[in-house]
Amino acid sequence: MTSPHILADRRYDFWADAAADAVEERLDEDAARDPDEPVVIKGGISPSGVPHFGNMNEVMRGYFVAEALRERGYEVQQVFTTDDRDPLRKVPRKLADLDGTVVGLGEVDAGALGRNLGKPYTDIPDPFGCCDSYGDHFSELIRRSAELLGVDIEVVSNTALYEDGTFEPATRHVLEHREQARTVLAEYQDKVDETYVPFNPICGSCGKVTETVTAVDLDAGTVDYRCTDMEAGDRTVEGCGHEGTATLREGKLPWRFEWPAQWRVLGVDFEPFGKDHAEGSWPSGEHIAREVFGDEPPVPMVYEWFTLDGEPFSSSAGNVVLVSEVLELLEPEVVRYFFAKDPKRARDFSIERLDQLVDEFDRFERLYFGELAGEETERHRAERAYPFVVDDPDPDRVRIPYTFAAVLGMTDDPALRETMARRSGHIPEGADEDAVEAALARVEKARAWAVRTDNEYNYRLAESLPDVDLDDATRAALADLADFIETEAPDEETLQGEIYETARRHDVDVGDFFTAGYRLFLDEAQGPRLGPLLAALETTFVCDRLRLDG
Repeated sequence: MTSPHILADRRYDFWADAAADAVEERLDEDAARDPDEPVVIKGGISPSGVPHFGNMNEVMRGYFVAEALRERGYEVQQVFTTDDRDPLRKVPRKLADLDGTVVGLGEVDAGALGRNLGKPYTDIPDPFGCCDSYGDHFSELIRRSAELLGVDIEVVSNTALYEDGTFEPATRHVLEHREQARTVLAEYQDKVDETYVPFNPICGSCGKVTETVTAVDLDAGTVDYRCTDMEAGDRTVEGCGHEGTATLREGKLPWRFEWPAQWRVLGVDFEPFGKDHAEGSWPSGEHIAREVFGDEPPVPMVYEWFTLDGEPFSSSAGNVVLVSEVLELLEPEVVRYFFAKDPKRARDFSIERLDQLVDEFDRFERLYFGELAGEETERHRAERAYPFVVDDPDPDRVRIPYTFAAVLGMTDDPALRETMARRSGHIPEGADEDAVEAALARVEKARAWAVRTDNEYNYRLAESLPDVDLDDATRAALADLADFIETEAPDEETLQGEIYETARRHDVDVGDFFTAGYRLFLDEAQGPRLGPLLAALETTFVCDRLRLDG
């Protein structure tokens, strides 16, 4: 059997090259393959709820491998299957409209979901009323999410594959070899006896997916069934008891057979999947592909899941963030960088600490352009992976540090933002206008981050002198600090230290002195580090405000 950790022993600067090598080896070993056929890379999801940021593993891991293969001259098709003929087993706590806005069940027609438990996703009305079905709605959301990250995927509906007959030969094959199918499945699943038939018809009376097949007629291409209860986690979805006949297009294969059937009908060469599938799903899928279908399974790659602020992503529990939300806070290239990291390592996507992720990306970028020395391994990784992350590498690009961009977001004045960025040296002399505009675009994202997390940068610069009550010693200390800034033009760390020294020289409590500064500039009792804030602002403005002149 092919281990899902097949790539673990390969050592490359970028993991996608190891995967591409494994795919090439598979292609070379397939003598019957038409060399003009595209390489097929697949991901997939069951559209049970909000297609969250964590689900993008299925898209992005495949994307980097696809790009590595395209670089080698291969035509590559990246498909994404939606298991939309699966039955709805429980009502999710959160949903999302096509713009990516997450809403509670009270904001949509949630009753349509509760009344349709047990039915295929594509037979359930869209609670937003904008798509043909619940399944279509969430399949469209995943397509749009990929598009936002610059990834072109072909979304393939399982329902469509059943209805148009694409799946029918594979379904017939499984039923023809159902004794062998039972034998293989019994190694992975309990309660597989001689009555088990690997097909789940859709009841012609109530529309639910049922699991009880009473007879198979392959000449007619039909099965007889009885609509029985379905276990759905901790609840039971009741069947209606109807007895009927369904064609092979009016139902679905159980998931352990459906996955290898997808590989067969779509000609899949490579598929990444989460570690939860590595222990049970992959071994059974590989075994079924070989022993039931007689097919060579695709090259597998296991990736670690990542968490959201320390907790597992969960559509049903509502612990989600969508791609559209993330892109309000980060540039697409930073998001792609996150997915370009080693897929074998578990990570946390922390919205609270997005500044650290952006700092990592900025360092990665500087390593690529040779602006940092760095260690040899990280330099080589940056040199190899950066062109996959950024479409058009530009050595003249300008990046404003994320936390400083959050400081700039304290004012809505574009001219003041640019002045502050130039004064702090984050926009170099001679930078062209487009580069400056692109650099300043980060400000709105950092501002959105500050507001969303309500962190130390979530303040607004006071446009006029606030009404503050200061004693004579504090007034004198503020004037002294203004003189220092006017004379020395200090950097942010020097200025931070001088604030302490000025307070001590004038026998003013240091905490009170900082509070006075925050009151003057933010009209708040606290804020970000005061030295960096004042160092970023225009000198005349700072000195006038410290002297209480405006």
